[in-house]
This record gives sequence, C-alpha cells and structure tokens, in this order.
Amino acid sequence: MITRSTLLHLRIPFSFFLMPVFLFALALTPNHNGERMLLVFLSLHLFLYPSSNGYNSYFDKDEESIGGLKHPPKVTKNLYFWSLVFFAVALALGAKINWEFASMIGVYGLVSMAYSHPLIRLKKYAWTSWVIAGLFQGYFTFAMAYAGLSNLGWEVFFKPHVLLPGLLTSLMLWGNYPLTQVYQHREDARRGDRTLSLLLGIKGTFAFSALFFALTASAFTWYFVDKGQTPIVGYYLAAMAPIALFFLVWMGFIFRESEKYASYSWAMGMNFLSAISLNAFFIYYFLENTQILQVFN
Repeated sequence: MITRSTLLHLRIPFSFFLMPVFLFALALTPNHNGERMLLVFLSLHLFLYPSSNGYNSYFDKDEESIGGLKHPPKVTKNLYFWSLVFFAVALALGAKINWEFASMIGVYGLVSMAYSHPLIRLKKYAWTSWVIAGLFQGYFTFAMAYAGLSNLGWEVFFKPHVLLPGLLTSLMLWGNYPLTQVYQHREDARRGDRTLSLLLGIKGTFAFSALFFALTASAFTWYFVDKGQTPIVGYYLAAMAPIALFFLVWMGFIFRESEKYASYSWAMGMNFLSAISLNAFFIYYFLENTQILQVFN
C-alpha cells in the first residue's frame, strides 16, 4: 500500500517543470507515432522522474522545504520501495519501444540515484553535481526522448541534429539549477553538501544564473535563425520575457535583502512561471515545426 507521505515525496506534479525538454524533442522528431509518444511521456514523467524524486528524498531525509514540497513529511521505507517500483515500471514501459530506450532510462535512473546515495552522493560536489544534473536533465533526456519517440538507439546521441538542441536544453538547466538550491543553504550546509549555490553565495548564484540565462537566450536565438526559422525567435523571446522580468525583480530584492527573499516561495514561483512559459512555447513550436498549424490556416 502506497502511503500519503510517499505520494507527496514522489512529487509527480513536479514533472511538469521538466516537460519542456520532452516537448522540444517532440517538436524535432520527424516520424510521430501516437503509441510511442504516450509510452515515452508516461515512462519519463509519470514514473522515471517521480522515482528519482522519491529515491533522493529517502536518502536526503529533508526537514525543510524541497522542490515541490514546502513542508516535506518524514520519509519511510515505503518511499524507498515505491521509488524502485516506479523505476521498474519506467523500464518496462521503455522496453515496449526497444531495449536501447529502456537502457537509457536505466542509465538516467542510476545516475539520479548516485546524486543522493551516501556511497557516492554527487550532491556533495558543487561543480560535478551541477554539470551532471544539467547534462542528464537536459541533453541526455532530450536525446533519450528523441530516441524513444523515433524508435532509435544510442546512435542518436552523436547526431548533430540531436546533439545541438540537446545541449541547448542543458544550457537552459545549468542556468536555472543553482536557483533551485538558493533556499536550501542551511540544510545543505548542515548535511555537508557543498552545492553550487552554497559555494557561490546567494548574490553570486543570481549573477551566475543571469549570465547563463543570457547565454541561453542568445544560443536559442542563433539556433532558430540558423535553421531558417527567424519568425520563431519573436515567439521564443515573448515566452522568455515574463521569466526574465520575474528573475530581474527577484534579483533586485535579493541584492537588497538576500536572506529574506532567498525563499522557497520565490524559487517555486520562478520554476512555475518558467514551466508555464516554456511549455507553451514548445507546444507552439511543435505545432508550427510539424506544420499542424498550417492545416487550420
């Protein structure tokens, strides 16, 4: 029996924040198949991501706010068990496409487990965890989704038409990742986890993220122009505008009263607005890139 505490720690709704990567891969996939689309979406967003959330929560044993949970309940063995069940279901769904896609899910799951498991605990290493988290939640997930959607294997990871947009998603996540740690300094320090945000400091975190957000916007603009999709740039920048405004307002408060505004509420507000805007943009890009919109014109 799955408990309420376990359901909360699995944080299934939190998968919404990672959906832009899947939608970007979907937009660039040339051969769409309804069954594969459903299998990839379910395996990643309903089972793999929640499995990772629950597994890491079990070993972190957080007492203060974490992503998607302002007041996390105490973890139990029930959470550990169900995180592994969810992982097994993700693998089984992946295998319905092909064994290579299932193996990609396996690699992602094992790397995410290494993030918090005490024998490895990548979370202790500021730059290493930052690189790996951004690389796997971005480029690796993009290539994995593309492979699953297209019924392909590991060879897609080295194709330029997958590698480049995949790295763009990593660039986007590398900018946002330290912001998700900015309200956890006290608990991370108590546990001995040297996160990147803790290393940079609160103001340093915002300066670092601002730089990466600027790089990300420039890189996506170049990508769309290079593909001959210059009109898309306007839609992309329009989607980014509310995110940038929220970030600049938040940063302004931070530089005046850093401790007060480095909070769970502000960080989740940033995440939620980013997810809404980027999901909306990539849904539009999928419809435009696949020429579905032209049917209605």
